[in-house]
Amino acid sequence: MDDFSSRLAQIQDAIASAARKADRDPAEIELLAVSKTQPAEAIREAMRAGVTHFGENKVQEARGKIEELGRGVWHLIGHLQSNKAKDAVRLFDSIDSVDRADLAREINHRAEALGKLQNVLLQVNIAGESTKFGCAPEAARALAEAMNSFPRLSLRGLMAIAPYSPDPEKSRPYFAGLRLLRDQIEADSGLRLPVLSMGMSGDFAVAIGEGSTCVRIGTALFGERLKFKQRRPEDPSFTEST
Repeated sequence: MDDFSSRLAQIQDAIASAARKADRDPAEIELLAVSKTQPAEAIREAMRAGVTHFGENKVQEARGKIEELGRGVWHLIGHLQSNKAKDAVRLFDSIDSVDRADLAREINHRAEALGKLQNVLLQVNIAGESTKFGCAPEAARALAEAMNSFPRLSLRGLMAIAPYSPDPEKSRPYFAGLRLLRDQIEADSGLRLPVLSMGMSGDFAVAIGEGSTCVRIGTALFGERLKFKQRRPEDPSFTEST
């Protein structure tokens, strides 16, 4: 068994173990392979091993990979500027980082032009960190209702990133908080929000215990991140990032 397949099997076993511990069905939990900064060949290897869902941070970096590899379900998990919404809607099956109404409106406009129903998640800055994107928890219900009003958006749920800690248990209150926020939005608005995207390589087992339906795994699958080379604007091969 090659290294990637071995790591994948270990992660799948850990997901199943965490699900059983929480009295949940492992089939309820989606493994989203965070392929940002990884070359196309690494993603191709993951596809051969049976991985189907991939997460990318930047529209420009993802474009070449998606156009080369095609198959797979592609998620945009990084911050999206409104002026990149056209390409994002064209390329991605799901945009998991919508955090403001003007962006939702632009995504809806671009999806309408393509005749597409765009899956989206609402990103919540669950810990109020100044270094992270996402709407404030107290604004989430209003934003969810606004997103739901756009005919070309399919709001599937919430996404959040817990503050980094070497101790996974320190993430638990934030994961529990996102689940409670989701439940409250559903109760107050009547919306159905089945997806909770939370948990990464270091804390996904804790996230599953608190109700995560999608865990975003990068380094535990692919190893250490590679740097996506950026070129200077005067270089003819310069590429912008989101």
